[in-house]
Amino acid sequence: MNIVVPKTNLKIELNSRLVIFLGLAVLCLFPIISSPIALVLGFTLATLGLVPTQINTAFFTKKLLAYSIVGLGFGINLEQAITVSSNNIGIIVCSIFGTLLLGAALTKGFNIKPKTGHLIASGTAICGGSAIAAIAPAIDANADETSHALATIFILNSIALIVFPLVGHWLLMSQHDFGIWSAIAIHDTSSVVGAASAYGDEALQTATTLKLARALWIIPVAFISALIFKGDSKKIPVPLFILFYCVAIAIAYYLPQFDVIYQEIFTVSKRLLVLCLFLIGAGLTIKSIKSAGFKPMILGISLWVVISTSSLAYILLVM
Repeated sequence: MNIVVPKTNLKIELNSRLVIFLGLAVLCLFPIISSPIALVLGFTLATLGLVPTQINTAFFTKKLLAYSIVGLGFGINLEQAITVSSNNIGIIVCSIFGTLLLGAALTKGFNIKPKTGHLIASGTAICGGSAIAAIAPAIDANADETSHALATIFILNSIALIVFPLVGHWLLMSQHDFGIWSAIAIHDTSSVVGAASAYGDEALQTATTLKLARALWIIPVAFISALIFKGDSKKIPVPLFILFYCVAIAIAYYLPQFDVIYQEIFTVSKRLLVLCLFLIGAGLTIKSIKSAGFKPMILGISLWVVISTSSLAYILLVM
């Protein structure tokens, strides 16, 4: 027997979901909600089926993240950004290509599809979902290969957002050192900024600067990937928000008389990033976790453990 759900009840249910979702989203704009809590709130709504279907969380996350990153540029000191980037170019290059080479070896050892393995390695090496989104069309990866890589990276991102600040405090890391570590070892820019902002403003500035310097490597790695997999190098999307981020830093440096405005933009941008993490959590469902698969997840965890521990050891023992 078919059960007919009255349209009125269905409409009330949909409206209730929308009110709950928007209410929590607005709450994330206030300091009462931290980055990890925002992520957990979003994931909880997704698990309970309370995310409104009419809201495209992936679309809004992408847009808000780009605007937030540009806004953070107004709070970054140009001289400090140049110093931090130049002083750490060695660890950036070594970690990127070391991760890609290790990823290729483990992909073959675990008998994972080459393109899936390369996307996971690229996401781990550079900047998570942004790198995967840029490299996937360049190597002609199909929807399954791309979604498995994204799901793996997003899950590990969520864990890093909560675990990294705890480890940093346990090891009594300085804000500068934690900023470097999070920029190197956490995948997505959103999670890097979320973890670093929970640690302190200096950690946030260091992490954001280094992570976006690292993100510039998307372009050369995508071209190399296209050559290796005989894909189409013309399909590589260039992340323009990085360019606008640099412009924002330059504006703040050369027009210091508007510093009060810049600091307000910087503060608002940090809160928008918390909202981004809420939206990311809302898109992380049990279905997406299952779709990641066993072997791709093992690959992602293996690469993440290696880059996290090796970069941490370098920062604590060598720098």
